[in-house]
Amino acid sequence: MPNLAPMKTSDGRFGYEAAGDAALPPLVFLHGIGGAARAWRGQLDFFSSRYHAMAWDMPGYGGSASLPAVSIATLADALRDFLQQVGATKPILVGHSIGGMIVQQWLIKHPRAASAVVLAQTSPAFGKPDGDWQKSFIDARLGPLDRGETLVSLAPTLVKELVGDNPDPGGMKLALDCMASVPPATYRATMLALMGFDLRNALRDIAVPTMLLSGSRDNNAPAPMMAKMATYIPSAQYVELEGVGHLANLERPDEFNTALSDFLSMSHEISGSES
Repeated sequence: MPNLAPMKTSDGRFGYEAAGDAALPPLVFLHGIGGAARAWRGQLDFFSSRYHAMAWDMPGYGGSASLPAVSIATLADALRDFLQQVGATKPILVGHSIGGMIVQQWLIKHPRAASAVVLAQTSPAFGKPDGDWQKSFIDARLGPLDRGETLVSLAPTLVKELVGDNPDPGGMKLALDCMASVPPATYRATMLALMGFDLRNALRDIAVPTMLLSGSRDNNAPAPMMAKMATYIPSAQYVELEGVGHLANLERPDEFNTALSDFLSMSHEISGSES
């Protein structure tokens, strides 16, 4: 097992976990709203022999400082700063949920700066700020906090609603711990950052090898939506994990790791043949 002790960037802004030699190609994982860097420990361990595998704490989470204003755009700028701080040149980016939205936003300013990207259980749009569905989604998640609940008390219900069939017990324990540890102010600000996000028209401009990964039981980023999303990205690969909810890397770590490993091998072959 590699050393996965929490680390800080040289400027102290970002906390992260890492495994693998720093001379290896960088593989960077971005968690979702209820996550943390440690949610990726199963992936950091699995890929550490081939990559310098890193997982950040998104701003406001774990060891990372909060942002003055939280939006997908400011989070993408924070990702740029993080990658510079850790020296991740031509990284492979794996973004889950809002992490995948951040990757999409980052690609607009840095269209060829990644060697490959994985958009896991995410969406190209959250809709209009005044849309009824969007308001209902936000109210369902922030309403309990407004009524005095805490993320510690809400975590079991929130995680249960996210997962599919027969999730890995260890993964579920980690998911609960991550969800319960999110600072309430961070949870609110990051949830509200979803409002108005819409990069559907930018999908056709993604110019690096891309995999979209979904779970057949995911209600937050439904598989049919992700399958359609894949058709708009040039040469995208689409993978659907049967029976999996919204937390694929924690629910079925072996299946997630295999799918990611297969994609990385294929994208390496493609980039090798083009060089």
